[in-house]
Amino acid sequence: MIPAKFDYHKADTVDEALSMLKEHGMDAKLLAGGHSLLPAMKLRLNMPGVLIDIGRIPELRFIKEEGDEIVIGAASTHHDIARSELLQDIIPMMNQAAELIGDVQVRNMGTLGGSIAHADPAADWPALLLAADAKVVVKGPNGGRSIDASDFFTGFYMTALEPEEIITEIRLPAPPPNTGSSYQKFMQPASRFAIVGCAAMVTKKGGACDRVRVGFAGVADAPFRDTAVEAALQGQEPTEENIGAAAEKAAADADIMSDHFASEAYRKHLARVYAKRALMAAV
Repeated sequence: MIPAKFDYHKADTVDEALSMLKEHGMDAKLLAGGHSLLPAMKLRLNMPGVLIDIGRIPELRFIKEEGDEIVIGAASTHHDIARSELLQDIIPMMNQAAELIGDVQVRNMGTLGGSIAHADPAADWPALLLAADAKVVVKGPNGGRSIDASDFFTGFYMTALEPEEIITEIRLPAPPPNTGSSYQKFMQPASRFAIVGCAAMVTKKGGACDRVRVGFAGVADAPFRDTAVEAALQGQEPTEENIGAAAEKAAADADIMSDHFASEAYRKHLARVYAKRALMAAV
């Protein structure tokens, strides 16, 4: 299908984009990679009168180490993340997830910021940001603010982002020594969205799991951290038996989705399977 008529504006800086957002108000939408917005426009589920292209703003595309954090610009593509040696050395689950997203064209154009702003419950990045204790940095007409990932994703396609705000960067705290991470998912064969995706970070100390983080995508109508799995493995030896026992608690308190891809019972089963796989790979 063909989208409804719209005007197109290209912003060269974040401040210019914010000015355009203020000028056009609720009739405007931000365009980065376009892989979430444009399909919705073609189906006329979304009909903005103005598109503001922020995908080529240089200040939004970078991956760097800054103090004890890894900082990723919001316009960094999935391909950028997949090929980042810095992330591979410190938080390799980010590279793993990027490689599993869509196809080559999607990875070359789709952006981290665009994905999390859209907040599709089957998207991969939200689960990883939750497991990594990330912060989402945004800028609006009243200045900037930092939002914990746990507070950013608020519901079905919903976030804490205000209408006139732009995501500028994502900050990932560098994990402690002896930390492993992994992202594993059971994907839709065509779109490669997550039917169930699980991100795990485990820090080992003295032969036990000292710090455990588990994030899920695709299971419920919003991504979530599975604190029951985390608590079950905390302080335990990272044996297959202990990991399996912890994984059995996966999605126990979640309002699990059911659709033509997977029933509620099957998704719950997959959550347990992929929690175990992600945790085993992380340790």
